[in-house]
Amino acid sequence: MARLFFDSARTLGVRRYSPEQVAAWAAAPADPARVHARASDGRITLVAAIFDTEILGYGDLEADGHIDHLYCRPDAAGTGVAPAILDALIVTANEAGIRRLHVEASELARGLFERKGFTVSHRRDFEVRGTAIHNFAMDRLLG
Repeated sequence: MARLFFDSARTLGVRRYSPEQVAAWAAAPADPARVHARASDGRITLVAAIFDTEILGYGDLEADGHIDHLYCRPDAAGTGVAPAILDALIVTANEAGIRRLHVEASELARGLFERKGFTVSHRRDFEVRGTAIHNFAMDRLLG
């Protein structure tokens, strides 16, 4: 998943962000041990895999309804992988009794979240490694 995040951010990110912003966001592949620890901290991580262990995409859902990650491999973009994972996260949240989902969506992911019923509450402007970047705080009520 660490490599998938890096490849996705670096390859797909340039569709909506500058090369400098993409380099700041995904400076280097994450440490696999850190990614494993994250996936084991109690959040629900859903992975879409095909052809043995080839991961096409993943998303995670925290107990408070926060979707922290939703990424797919660059060659899986536009194939329905990310929407399918998001649908599964929504079903999982409903089954867990979560009443509200929230996410900080990139420019690239914003449209997907809007199509799935999320609304923008505000634009978030911040810095990563000294580079100005932004995303969108979005949420969706469930139930």
